[in-house]
This record gives sequence, structure tokens and C-alpha cells, in this order.
Amino acid sequence: MKRDLDQTDRRILAELQRNGRLTHQELSERVGLSPTPCARRVHNLETAGYINGYSARIDEEKMGFGLTAFLSVKLDQQIDDRLVSFEKALAACPEVVDCWLMTGTRDYLLRVAVSSMEEFERFLTGRLTKVPGVASIESSLAVRRVKGQMSRLG
Repeated sequence: MKRDLDQTDRRILAELQRNGRLTHQELSERVGLSPTPCARRVHNLETAGYINGYSARIDEEKMGFGLTAFLSVKLDQQIDDRLVSFEKALAACPEVVDCWLMTGTRDYLLRVAVSSMEEFERFLTGRLTKVPGVASIESSLAVRRVKGQMSRLG
């Protein structure tokens, strides 16, 4: 974390990470500031890019996506055109909820959320294996989430 954040800024970020719907009044009480300076700090954190948006965390299982798989993908070539075309193809796949470009023996790590093994198979064989440049795929199914948090703040 950048060094120019003080403890109050870090507390603000941690509280908002836990609950992004806090009012300025509630937030100011939790971090020990009056509402106006607290709101000013939140605005400064947003402007500086420390806060880049607000969203709701959705329970994927309740939404019908109870199967989570992690896939390591290796491309046939790691050149700019191949990376760009692969990333564009993934952008059109709603099953892929997270994607990282990686170092090491694999090029990408994907997190896929689907409703069933049949849907996973359709995604894997019907879509991902057909993306140009995919050389190999290794998949692992998640048994259960042990820990999940947005950052090291909270």
C-alpha cells in the first residue's frame, strides 16, 4: 500500500470495504472523525483512485452458480496479438468471473462460475477449447471457499 495514506485513511478504506453503503455519518463515527472531514477524505480517496467503485457482493450459489472451477490456460504463443485476442474472447464469456495474466508455466488463471458440471463441460469444450491460440487447459474444481476478502485492509 502506498505510504501517503495515514491510519485514518486506512480505517476509512477498511470500513468501506466491509460495507460500502455506510452513510458519511456512520462512517465518521466508526473512524473517529466528524462527517465533513470524513466525506472530504472519502472524496480524496476516490479522486486519487484508491476507491475505484462500489458494488454489491453477490452470492453466486444463491444465484444458481454453485460450481466454481479454476482453469490454468497456456497459449501456443505469448505474443501481443495472441494475448489481446484471447482476452477479447474471454470478455464475451459470462462464465468467466475472474481472469489474471500470470507468470510461470501457464499464461492465464481463470475463475469460472457455472450452475452444474454439464454447464462447465459446455463452456470448456464448446467455448474455451475453441478460442484460437489455446494450447492447453488444466482445471481444478473448488470444494469450498476458505477465505475471501477484497484486500488486505479488512
